[in-house]
Amino acid sequence: MAHDLLIAGGTVVDGTGEPACRVDIVVDDGLITAVVDPGTVTDAIDTLDASGLLVTPGFVDIHTHFDGQATWDDELAPSAWHGVTTIVMGNCGVGFAPVEDGKQDWLIGLMEGVEDIPGTALAEGINWEWETFPEYLDVLERRRWPVDVGAQIAHGPVRAYVMGERGARNEPATAAEIEQMKQIVKDAIGAGALGFSMSRTIAHIAIDGEPVPGTFAAEDEIFGIGAALGELGKGIVELAPTGVAGEDLISPAREVDWMRRLSAATGRPVTFALLQVDSAPELWRELMETSRQALEDGADLRPQVAGRPTGLLSGFRTTYCLFDNIPEFAALKARRLPWEEFKATVRDPAFRATIVGYRPDGATAQQLSDAFARTFVLGDPPDYEPGYEKSLAGLAEATGRAPLDIAYDAMLEVDCEGLLYVPILSYSNGNLDHVREMLLHPRAAVGLADGGAHCGVICDASMPTYMLTHWTRDRCRGETLPLEFVVRKQTHDTARLYGMTDRGTIEPGMLADVNVIDYDNLRLQPPEVINDLPAGGTRIVQRAAGYVATVKRGVVTYRNGTSTGARPGQLVRG
Repeated sequence: MAHDLLIAGGTVVDGTGEPACRVDIVVDDGLITAVVDPGTVTDAIDTLDASGLLVTPGFVDIHTHFDGQATWDDELAPSAWHGVTTIVMGNCGVGFAPVEDGKQDWLIGLMEGVEDIPGTALAEGINWEWETFPEYLDVLERRRWPVDVGAQIAHGPVRAYVMGERGARNEPATAAEIEQMKQIVKDAIGAGALGFSMSRTIAHIAIDGEPVPGTFAAEDEIFGIGAALGELGKGIVELAPTGVAGEDLISPAREVDWMRRLSAATGRPVTFALLQVDSAPELWRELMETSRQALEDGADLRPQVAGRPTGLLSGFRTTYCLFDNIPEFAALKARRLPWEEFKATVRDPAFRATIVGYRPDGATAQQLSDAFARTFVLGDPPDYEPGYEKSLAGLAEATGRAPLDIAYDAMLEVDCEGLLYVPILSYSNGNLDHVREMLLHPRAAVGLADGGAHCGVICDASMPTYMLTHWTRDRCRGETLPLEFVVRKQTHDTARLYGMTDRGTIEPGMLADVNVIDYDNLRLQPPEVINDLPAGGTRIVQRAAGYVATVKRGVVTYRNGTSTGARPGQLVRG
């Protein structure tokens, strides 16, 4: 009998970290059934010719926020465009279950405030066919995508569901309330939630101005809920910890201390966001070393790091714009003109002169000057490790032009869709040497791509592609990383962190989740602003060129970057 699929002649980097080799991959019933020498098997219903191409496992992206989008959208782009075949959502303490009837709008406001997902899009897109988290999973179970979807239960909704307004206002929980929250989490993990997530950073604020429920939760609440995972012996704790955005330099060490004790007490891993911050650019070293030392106590701490800086994008249609504090531009933005009228205005030489000629005094002048040194022309292909010479300040010095003039020209490009790049976290050094060191740390997990989130200002869902292009091939401002290492970090290692042992490597018995890549020509395209969310909501997306094929459960979902329409992906239950 003919095999379902043969991926033939490719150079396979199998996700184990072993050296690349040229082999054929045989697929049947959605699984890899054999990995053989080229030409050994010829009888297949479908053959993907991978000659001269790179073949990897599908990427496992553990940090997304598609919690609402997954209920109405069957593609989950842009993550699905970047070789991702499994996503994990429900991160950072925000989600949409459990929910008391009448509180749906409040959860939308929480997600909108924390993750910059348009509330109007969520309100129109979500049908709210559930109350409990197991019911939410049942709704997802009925849907299909080009990727598998795993979900975590989030602290914010749980706290508000049990404690009502007191929970939303971050008041202390009683012992009875803690027990009730524990049982809800236990039921969710039992039903298939991959973990429990929290936010403890005051940088995460709901649309009503309140921090995420649980931001200030005491240890009795954290350990009480965490005990649910320990009793079941499965699940992971994920969090955005206090101080992750540099808002507090004292608390991070205390945070890692309780994480260490929680992991040891429950026997479950804890993964937390870790970024370099300007106010303490070496603090990450201390926290990573503490995570390594925690192994001695039986704790499993996994700092989650990003492959490139967290950075804002500035354009005429993005939420943030470099010109926002210039009165004339703020007034134009407030008019909410149709896009064609807006473009006509910004192209008008008289209007341009009011922006380029802006000369503030005092503190505002200094703030703008500082911004010029940290704002870069993104370019095509996009440069996420730019030197000072690509900053507005550097370009101004080299050309004798005003920084605002350079910025204006850059944003006028591509029919007024040009973008500037403002790295805000993990770029204190002005290069990514520290990120390379983070990635090499044995405790580090690759994550923080935030697919589905920060729709109007950030697009880091392309991180898996960037890990290949920048870190294994293109980096010119420092050392690169081995291809086999980078592939393992975002396939085998991310899958195993979340207990998914059926994917992440190209071996017999594993899910047939595979990428076929024109490695030499793989490249990121510039981010673009589109309006395809429900209610006409805006988001930034980013495509890539070079993915010849992506295979999910043995079915080709993308060919040369174009969807085949196949939707073999399904809910992953823990």
